[in-house]
Amino acid sequence: MNDIEKLGFDKWFQDKSETSKSDSFQIVRVISVNKNSLTVSNGKKDIYAELTGKFLYNSDSPLDLPTVGDWVYAQLFDDDSLAVIHEIFPRKSLLKRKTSGKKIEHQLIAANIDTAIIIQSLDSNYNLRRLERYLVMINESNITPVIFLSKSDLLSIEEIESKKNEIIQIIPDIKTEVFSNNNKLDIENIKNYFTPFKTFCLLGSSGVGKTTLLNNLIHQDLYKTQPIREKDGRGKHTTTRRELIVLENGAIVIDNPGMRELGVISADSGLDDTFNEIAELSEHCRFKDCTHTVEKGCAILNGLEEGMISNERYQNYIKLYKESLYYEMSYYEKRQKDKKFGKFLHTYLKNK
Repeated sequence: MNDIEKLGFDKWFQDKSETSKSDSFQIVRVISVNKNSLTVSNGKKDIYAELTGKFLYNSDSPLDLPTVGDWVYAQLFDDDSLAVIHEIFPRKSLLKRKTSGKKIEHQLIAANIDTAIIIQSLDSNYNLRRLERYLVMINESNITPVIFLSKSDLLSIEEIESKKNEIIQIIPDIKTEVFSNNNKLDIENIKNYFTPFKTFCLLGSSGVGKTTLLNNLIHQDLYKTQPIREKDGRGKHTTTRRELIVLENGAIVIDNPGMRELGVISADSGLDDTFNEIAELSEHCRFKDCTHTVEKGCAILNGLEEGMISNERYQNYIKLYKESLYYEMSYYEKRQKDKKFGKFLHTYLKNK
């Protein structure tokens, strides 16, 4: 196994490799992004990286820029101390969300993820509706989701089983693991989820124990932790950048800052996979353009009335459906305006 294979460069990527480019460039993986600063790895060392001017000029949106987990074609200079990135390799998967606030744009979380681990703590952070929102984002990206429930030492066995059953009722087939960062045996069990040379991503709100778990997995306090605020049970942002870490067994983990706002843009397949029983009912609606809110003959409304789906789950589905549709339309309109401005600028510069 060569150096980049140890970083997750498997057969899927090998089949996408272009010989002509491989002769001119090295293939490296982006391991950290902090604003405009990037670090890549060739499997031997970490290298500071920059984008070419042409790359930046041809990038129309954040989707065109490298993120943590991306494989890129790069030239290495100064005894492999500087990498200049020329092109992004085809992506196996791309985890993204809407940027926080009013701006309608994609924010990249990580690329080429095999398994996304949603961490919720069993205290006030536990929230099924937020869990569904994470699952929509993950399923839209065609990534395998897993749920970790932390801080199990705060609840009784009966309370923990009750919460696990709530999850099983809405997502029957998903793998769920309960653990405490204070229990060494729990951490050993958690390690079994991390397969060598596969890429995992840790997702969750601030304060759920992601950073402490990561420190436990690497057997050192490399990353800082922050106490939970007593007044609302929320954690402070400990991780401030996305970073790729290789564990002792060769598994690859991408840590992410805690996300309080999780907007979705265009998430049709993610919604269908997350709310599959609702998606199946929608196939029997009388009208193809049914909004599932007021129409007579709506199979989803009938299912709600007959108790086939819970009101909470239905309300969250409608909320996410409307949000996704609104952001998708807004994003499309923004892209059309950007293209028109780009054409105007090109014509202006050409005539000048």
